[in-house]
Amino acid sequence: VQLVESGGGLVQPGGSLRLSCVNPGFAFSNYIMRWYRQPPGKEREVVATIHSTGGLTTYADSVKGRFTISSDNDKHTVYLQMNSLKPEDTAVYYCSETIRGLWGQGTQVTVSS
Repeated sequence: VQLVESGGGLVQPGGSLRLSCVNPGFAFSNYIMRWYRQPPGKEREVVATIHSTGGLTTYADSVKGRFTISSDNDKHTVYLQMNSLKPEDTAVYYCSETIRGLWGQGTQVTVSS
């Protein structure tokens, strides 16, 4: 089972993108889903987390107020809405399911004028 990400692309500074992460396999009733990103030449970092229990969400300080993580359990999908994008948000973005150790293939986000 592998997660499938989509929604990346090229966007100008100040623009928005919405990333999607679809789980085609496991039941979407118990999960901890995370979005990570890896900027060029840097280590991978956690961007946002959502827990199935209570819908708890947490964010990296660098994206608070700009990014929103959400889930649609009926569609087995987790989203990352990214607003007010900055050049420093440029990275490959990955989704991960922590309990099962699943990862997606990554989707490139480039913020540039």
